[in-house]
Amino acid sequence: MKRTITINSNSLDISIKTRKILTEKLIKAGFNVTYNFDPNSELIISIGGDGSFLKTVHDFDYPEIPILGVNTGHLGFFTDVYPDFLDEFISDYLKGNFILQDIPLIQATVCTKGSCLDMYAVNDVVIKGDKSRTIHLKLNVNNKDIQNFSGDGLLVSTPTGSTAYNYAAGGSIVDPSLKLMQLTPLHPINTNAYRCFTSSIIFPHDAIINVFPEYRFENALLIVIDGVEYRLEKITSIAITTSDVYVKLLRLTNYEFWSRVSEKFL
Repeated sequence: MKRTITINSNSLDISIKTRKILTEKLIKAGFNVTYNFDPNSELIISIGGDGSFLKTVHDFDYPEIPILGVNTGHLGFFTDVYPDFLDEFISDYLKGNFILQDIPLIQATVCTKGSCLDMYAVNDVVIKGDKSRTIHLKLNVNNKDIQNFSGDGLLVSTPTGSTAYNYAAGGSIVDPSLKLMQLTPLHPINTNAYRCFTSSIIFPHDAIINVFPEYRFENALLIVIDGVEYRLEKITSIAITTSDVYVKLLRLTNYEFWSRVSEKFL
């Protein structure tokens, strides 16, 4: 039986063109190619930018199959291969010249009075107020009260997600080999009336971050999972933990995190 590779692409012209070229090259190399998720695939290739990679992970329900990113976007922290180097990638892949990086997801268990919903994120979970209102949240970690937060919201990121929204919000860049969660405040209010921390906090990977909303105007919150917004009403609690769900990211052997940081940010 032929080895199968699934390709998922965004709708940009350059991505569609790259998908066509890559498909032809993979078929020539002896692979079967599908554009729909096939659980028997040995590899998933996401064509686009980091947003396309994250969408692939969520659309395919956090697959155990390794995922490779082909970069037709901009930043490209998840994407290792550029369209001009498809031949080199296929050659390296056939020779086994690659590494697999396990990326642990974080889990947000969002509870209302009637039920609880588990949501998973590769990069980050953001809790924000509806209609751009100031949000008031009680923060508790490992059943210890930390503070009552007031501001635009709270962001909890993985080490992998530390270079995304977390970095833009003033959080720290974290080496992805470390096991931790980072909580970063979004525009905290720090006055005599409201005393809030103004820098990010690092927690061990096995911590349980509990958030309890206080409603003053609206009874709804925005829960943002890897950039996708969900408006949920009457939330009573949100518990954020490191999940036992992993995504396998295929990296080329020349990948090195801090070189990528220097290339993209400095």
